[in-house]
Amino acid sequence: MVGSMKLSLPATLQKFLHHNRKERQYYWDMKFLLCSLGFSSFFIFFILYSPNPFRLRPKPQQDLRHQTTNISIIPKDQGSDHEDHHQYCDLFKGRWIKDMDGPLYTNWSCRTLPDTKNCGKHGREDVDFMKWRWKPDGCDLPRFDPKTFLRIVHGKKLAFIGDSIARNQMESLLCLLSHEETPVDIYKDSKDRSRTWYFPSHDFTLLVFWSKFLVVGEERVINGSLSGVFDLQLDRIDHNWASKLPMVDYAILSDAHWFFRKNYIYEGGNLIGCVFCNEANLTKHELGFLLRRVVRTVLQHINDCKDCKGLLALVRTFSPSHFENGTWNNGGNCNRTSPFSDEEANLKGTDWELWNVQVEEVERAKVEGVKKGKKFGALDVTRAMLMRPDGHPGAHWNNKGMEGFNDCVHWCLPGPIDTWNDLLMAVLSRENGGSILN
Repeated sequence: MVGSMKLSLPATLQKFLHHNRKERQYYWDMKFLLCSLGFSSFFIFFILYSPNPFRLRPKPQQDLRHQTTNISIIPKDQGSDHEDHHQYCDLFKGRWIKDMDGPLYTNWSCRTLPDTKNCGKHGREDVDFMKWRWKPDGCDLPRFDPKTFLRIVHGKKLAFIGDSIARNQMESLLCLLSHEETPVDIYKDSKDRSRTWYFPSHDFTLLVFWSKFLVVGEERVINGSLSGVFDLQLDRIDHNWASKLPMVDYAILSDAHWFFRKNYIYEGGNLIGCVFCNEANLTKHELGFLLRRVVRTVLQHINDCKDCKGLLALVRTFSPSHFENGTWNNGGNCNRTSPFSDEEANLKGTDWELWNVQVEEVERAKVEGVKKGKKFGALDVTRAMLMRPDGHPGAHWNNKGMEGFNDCVHWCLPGPIDTWNDLLMAVLSRENGGSILN
């Protein structure tokens, strides 16, 4: 019997252990089933009650603005399949609307931002002037996108030609593009007026050619001192920039602010009159006459340039100043902090007269340009900038040596002038077929 018990114990134990293993397997199977049911219930609840369960979380707004965009600027009442691809809305007629996203760069993030345009650094505390964007009537103006712009100008050379306002726009563009690629500073003249920057990844060259008048102008010296009065040769181009024109693919020309002074004007080497003067036996000409003759000479030179094949020349229209209570040298200021309304903006007077002269001369040059393989256009900023008295440095610039003088001519960076490059990107996009796709 003892032997029988010895033999039965292992069998009993084996049966017990087998039964125990089955219970444990059942326990884990049930636990897995319950977990699966719980997860499935949660997933079904998510599908039923989520408004869009499979939509990826968007990137922050600032990141979205850095992506390339589809630029197709056609009136909203005309579909994208509109047959006449030359029918576009007027980019230059519109209004300013609030834009809480603000600029693409800041006065601290742009390493190339000049000290004289760094309004925040020099005490300007309000920031609302940076939170507006230009809204054309009938269509939307895409935000500047550095990737898209650099794609348009890949392998090209673009030059801003003219005075310090031309330089101001170049500085804005440089800040905008530097967000995508750090450019190489490859040239500056002894006075740091003419500059060249290169974007190696896109083989793009950005230049600025300094020229006060675009034509030859020599300052008169009186009693050994510079007088601020110039002799202008209306029919002689300034070859400091004109000699470099054949290497340029896009030329943005601007001028006029240096004409607001007493200047003597010549043609064929002969004195034919002056502006802002009152001298006996000397014809007094209006400012519009002077600007028209200069713009005509410049655009005619481009049309006659045999080595400027494929050049697109854009005349950036007059950028108004906003002095109040005086001018730059007698207490004038520009202390406003918000844009003008349509009713407040003065769409008449000298500013509008100069705009009209420039636009008329561009249209005149276009006719001849068709025959000579040249392209002309207007980068029309006048209407938009008449409404922006709030965008100038005023007293907030590095005015060492000129204390008390307010700058109501140039534009803060960042600021309203960045819109000029929104418009420039749109115009260049049109020249490339109206649409630049990612």
